[in-house]
Amino acid sequence: MFASRTLSALTLAAGLLAGETAFAGDAPAPAAPAAPAAGASTNVAPPSAAAIAAADKLLIAMGVKETIARTVPTMMSELERNVVTTRPEIKDSLETTLVAIKPEFDKSAQQTYGKVEALLALAMPEKDLIDVAGFFTSPLGQKYLALEPIFFAKLQDVVAPWRGQLSTDIVTKAREDMKKKGIDF
Repeated sequence: MFASRTLSALTLAAGLLAGETAFAGDAPAPAAPAAPAAGASTNVAPPSAAAIAAADKLLIAMGVKETIARTVPTMMSELERNVVTTRPEIKDSLETTLVAIKPEFDKSAQQTYGKVEALLALAMPEKDLIDVAGFFTSPLGQKYLALEPIFFAKLQDVVAPWRGQLSTDIVTKAREDMKKKGIDF
């Protein structure tokens, strides 16, 4: 349910940088600024604790935190399923290994979420972010979030055929006009 919303959210929030939060318990930890990208200005102040908290609230409402948290177990399950299909005799050993290495990858998910959280916190003024988080956690905001994936699926049903026809029509018209000029393509 949250997959397309998460993709949209991550696209909107592209460039979120820095910060780590305590993933378990949803208690925000102070953000650590990320190293600036090559050529980027180093004059960007880290986001405030209030902005981080609002970003966390918004990302939870949008399903981003849940999606990031599910990524490691999902990928490990896929690996296990794929390997055990061809090597069923190593199932128990592989399960033990995956349990042993999972904390390392859970930590990377927490760090990634911290970066996403900080990026969003830096993308908007603190007050705006608090207001947006308030909206998306309100009953009306929750209603919108529930509607959004359905709307975008239906939007694709309208836009995809139009784009296909538009592509054909543009090529046809361009060919007709170019033919009048004595040029075929």
